[in-house]
This record gives sequence, C-alpha cells and structure tokens, in this order.
Amino acid sequence: MSDRSPTLVWLRRDLRLTDHPALSEACAAGGSVIPVFIHDHSVQSLGAAPKWRLGLGLAEMQAQLEAAGSQLILRRGDALEQLRALIEETGAKRVFWSRLYDPDAIKRDTAVKSALKDAGLEARSFGGHLMFDPTGIQTKTGGFYKVYTPFWKNVKDLSVEAPLPAPGRIPAPDDWPASEDLASWQLGAAMHRGADIVRPHVRLGESAAQDRLGTFIETHVAGYVENRDLPWKDGTSGLSENLALGEISPHQCWHAGMRAREEGKAGAETFLKELVWREFAYHLMVHTPRITAANWKEDWDAFPWNTEDTDEVVAWKQGRTGIRFVDAGMREMYVTGRMHNRARMIVASYLTKHLLSHWKIGLKWFEDCLIDWDPASNAMGWQWSAGSGPDATPYFRVFNPVTQLDKFDKDRRYTRHWIAEGLSNPSQDARAYFDAIPRAWGLSADMDYPGPIVSAEDGRKRALAAYENRGF
Repeated sequence: MSDRSPTLVWLRRDLRLTDHPALSEACAAGGSVIPVFIHDHSVQSLGAAPKWRLGLGLAEMQAQLEAAGSQLILRRGDALEQLRALIEETGAKRVFWSRLYDPDAIKRDTAVKSALKDAGLEARSFGGHLMFDPTGIQTKTGGFYKVYTPFWKNVKDLSVEAPLPAPGRIPAPDDWPASEDLASWQLGAAMHRGADIVRPHVRLGESAAQDRLGTFIETHVAGYVENRDLPWKDGTSGLSENLALGEISPHQCWHAGMRAREEGKAGAETFLKELVWREFAYHLMVHTPRITAANWKEDWDAFPWNTEDTDEVVAWKQGRTGIRFVDAGMREMYVTGRMHNRARMIVASYLTKHLLSHWKIGLKWFEDCLIDWDPASNAMGWQWSAGSGPDATPYFRVFNPVTQLDKFDKDRRYTRHWIAEGLSNPSQDARAYFDAIPRAWGLSADMDYPGPIVSAEDGRKRALAAYENRGF
C-alpha cells in the first residue's frame, strides 16, 4: 500500500473543516484527499425542510473546500457502490468517515467497512459527531443509562478532546474524478414556496456557526438559565441547526462553555447540560434503537392513541388549534424552520395528551418541517413529551398550555409576534406564515382566530381518564 495513494473522505453530517478528525487524518496520510458526498437512501428519505437545508449546507461546503484548494465530489446511488466506483477511478487505498449513530447509518456503515476491508482497503471511522462514545458510557452495573441526571453526573467530569484546527492544506489529486451537479439533485423541491420564507432565517455554514457560538458565549450565556425558557427572547444559542449537519462540533461548543464556566458566567453549566442532553439522546438511540420508531416503554404499545389525520390533528398541523402557545410554536416553525424548545414541549404535549394522538404523527411532521431535525433528539423529545419515553416523571405530566403561556409569555410578545388574526398591524413574521404554508390549506390573515378545539382543562381530564382506564 503506497502512502502517496489518495484517501476518500466520505462526508455526511460533518460539513466543516475545523475539528474534523477524519479529514485531518486523511490530510496527514501522505497522499491526496478527495472529499465526497453520496446521495443515497439516507438523503432520499429526508423530509422536505432537512433535505433542503442539507442542500444549502453542501453548497456552502463546496465553497469552503474550493477556497481551500480542494473540491467536493458528488455522487448519487448506493454508498458502497459509489465508493467502489471512486476507488476504481482514483486508485484510492483509504476511505475515512465520521461515525453516525442512527440504526440505518450503523447498518450501512458496518457493511461498507466490512466490504472495503475484505477488498484490502483501509476503512476507518472517526468520532466528531458526539463527545462521548455511547458504547463507552456505562452504569456501575455495566448497563446503559435510562435517566438523564445520572448520565450527566457520569460524563460531566470526563475529558472532552480539544477541537482540532482546520488542515493547513488539503492535498489535491492531479486529476479530479467526475462529480454530479448539486442543483440537479433538487434537494429543495419539496419545500415549494416555503423555501423563500425560511431562507432569511438560516445561519448557514461553519463560519456562521462559530460566530453564533461566539456571540452566545459573549452576550447570552450569563443569562441562559433565566432566558432560555422565554420564547419571545433571544436567549438560546440557536446552534441546533448547525450541530445537526456538523457545521460545528459539540467539542467546540463544550470547550467554549467550559471557558465560560471558568470565567464565572452563570448559565454556562446549564448550557453544558443541554449539550449532554443531546448526547443522552444518542446514548438511548444506540442502546435502544426502537426509540426512533416504537414506544421506548413497551408497556405503552397497548395505549389507544389516535393514528389518523383527524380534524383535530389537521388543526394542530395548521397552527389553528385555538390554543395560542401551540399555534404560535407551529407558525414559528413554518416561517423559520425551527421552534423554541419551550414551545416544542407545549406543542408535543398538546398533540399527544390533549388530543390523544400518537407521538409518531408529531415525529414525522417535525421530520418534514424542521431545518434542525436530528434523528436522536427528535425521537427522544417526542417520546419524552408523550410519556412513552425516558422521563423520570411519567405519564401524569400534562402541560397546561394556558398557564405555561402566562408563565413564559406573560406579556404575549411571542404569541402576538406569530399570530396575525385579529391584529390590525400584525408582524411581518406573522404574515409570512400565510406565505409559507400550502395554498391548499386556504388560510389567510383576515380570517377569525378559532376557539380552542380542545380546551386546556378538558384535554387534561380526557388524558388522565385515558391513562387511568389503561391501568397506568
């Protein structure tokens, strides 16, 4: 095996140059480096918003690589077949990539690694998407953690690798293999007119992600504990969008948070806990992969959730439930591609508890609508809210969306910003909702705002009665 042979770097959810172990190792291997992205089934199966956001991220990564004297080779088809074709075309002897942890990715990557090694090639996967290897974190009895707080206590003092610098040089081959045209993939096709509405809210690429982190640590982390639950306030990092595609690494976020904690900034440890909450979601997904598609708590399999698009569910999807906190959250998602975390909890609780509709409905809807969609966080969040997941407080937590609004949006800044009906001069974002949604919904700002389809109190009573009847 010649050290001067090319190395393929198979990019997936790691669209950055800084703190990229697979890329750094490839650059140190001695030969040329050929970055490649493959449009395989995992891309094809993405929902409208995450697929569109991926397309934007790939275009930005192309520009980054070109500025560094490299290229991004695009291929479409089965991952193993496309890698084999590139190996044949380029003479590459090594394929490096960053590990992913969802069940489909693990199955695909295991098969790819085995096939390449059987062919006498060097096939290596690297960390970078997570700070802690999910298989390496164990309870005292050798099992996996099922509750977040003990998980946090285990990992909070562990060493997290320092972020790597961007490669000083990415060695280019004498001849580049052919590449497909990104535009021909039409990754944004399913967004339709919503793309133009959401695009101004996107913070695209590695540079924007690092700026976002720097601004948060400098100006917002000190007040993070008080402000992170206020949906009308710019009190969070907003980094979920960038972490989802690896435009920034969790290691970079962790070390920035640790420096802030050492400087005595009050909210820094809470920020670190939120990073570990993301790690916990992956920990659960690796050890109990059913969390992405079935009840994590199997005794919920018999619960009679509604699984159809009833009128109530359609109203929930449209942001027309008559419950202002719920509707504001849904409309924020359609306009920005993201939703404040407090609103996500209220939106999810209302669907699964007040409307007694299956969490899978919400999981799939978010999978289609969120630009910060993440397979582990989305699955754990929905199951946590529904009561079927890893929540130390079980089924009887039913958020009251009215009292929650009084607590976290006392002056109604959030709901007024996102709900246009009934206002003489609604905000631009509130009006943009009607431009983002499907025309087939037939909604307009001059319609009357609806009354509650299920009131907060009636929904709570209905939920608790359903739980009691099932013996929970």
